[in-house]
Amino acid sequence: MLDTTTVKFDVNKIRQDFPILQREIYNKPLVYFDNAATTQKPSAVINKLKSYYDLENCNIHRGVHFLSQQATEAYEDAREYVRSFIKARSSSEIIFTRGTTESINLVASSFGKRFVQADDEILITYMEHHSNIVPWQMMCEEKGAVLKVIPIHDNGELDIEAFGNLLNKKTKLVALTHVSNALGTINPVAEIIQKSHQAGTYVLIDGAQAIAHLEVDVQDLDCDFYCFSGHKVYAPMGIGVLYGKEGLLDKLPPYQGGGEMIAQVTFDKTTYNELPFKFEAGTPNVAGVLGLKTALEYFKEQELESLFTYEDELLDYATDELKQVDGIRFLGQAKNKTAVVSFIIDGIHPFDMGTIIDKYGIAVRTGHLCAQPLTEFYGIPGFIRMSLAMYNTTGEVDRLVKSVISARDMLS
Repeated sequence: MLDTTTVKFDVNKIRQDFPILQREIYNKPLVYFDNAATTQKPSAVINKLKSYYDLENCNIHRGVHFLSQQATEAYEDAREYVRSFIKARSSSEIIFTRGTTESINLVASSFGKRFVQADDEILITYMEHHSNIVPWQMMCEEKGAVLKVIPIHDNGELDIEAFGNLLNKKTKLVALTHVSNALGTINPVAEIIQKSHQAGTYVLIDGAQAIAHLEVDVQDLDCDFYCFSGHKVYAPMGIGVLYGKEGLLDKLPPYQGGGEMIAQVTFDKTTYNELPFKFEAGTPNVAGVLGLKTALEYFKEQELESLFTYEDELLDYATDELKQVDGIRFLGQAKNKTAVVSFIIDGIHPFDMGTIIDKYGIAVRTGHLCAQPLTEFYGIPGFIRMSLAMYNTTGEVDRLVKSVISARDMLS
């Protein structure tokens, strides 16, 4: 399955690193276009998980014996690697969580307790994943605050003028996605952060879809919080990162209580640990953290400029080829987007299309994509989404186009 894009990027060599891509589905080679839901894992990550449980398994920070010391050092080395990967100022600003969802819930809980009062306002956008909607709804209900939504244009771009009109002295926090999981839109987060800070407002960026497709520099962005999930960038499930500015994190109360997040416990009073441990209660996912570091190292070993250019060319190729399908309607055609093509076929339910496409050995995602307000905005029952990763090829795109045409003809 040869690639025919113009950029120098050895996708066929990359594919050899991902064991699952060698399997067949319904007696056909697997084509995996569900990367926005989760990416596949390279052998280096799989081997690291096995190696940890074979040779290093131990709880961390709490033992003086060799295994505990070894695991602790590896865990903290991984934290430092994540710091350098997103260019944070200090490793104390890196909090390990279960993923983007827990990171956002942590901020909604702790930031809400410390900073949000009745009638304060939280701004989100119309294109948010449910994990960046529901926690703010829960917090607003608890605090008597108001959730406001930045509208979007039909092409899937944010209405920046409307954002400026919504931003006011009551706005405590703006929470928005860096890249839309449903539309692929790359939001102008640097501009939004700058305008928010000028208004005295904090900003959280959901980087779940950005982390594998864009270079992230949290200091350059100047965001107050940034979060992502490991499994979106070739790492194991169940591990994620919350970045927060150290001075701000210091002001927030803990999210959970238990072991590790304490300095001293008596029946009269508990004092809390320093950053980052204040927000990491209980036994952590040590294997997941080590797998995350390995995945980021693997990712970084690729020539990122070439990788991102390859993905952009593949996105353009997929869009152009799908345009040939009669009856197709694209959702989200922002000028600045990455890695996602969402569409529907006139008169055919996305679930039915996805079911037939699957029989060709091709994995796409159908439904509301955990962005249900967008289905209401576009007046559709759901999306058909193909989402790209570094190991996808133009040959796979060709197979998808043929399957879409066959499914359309079958279901029309």
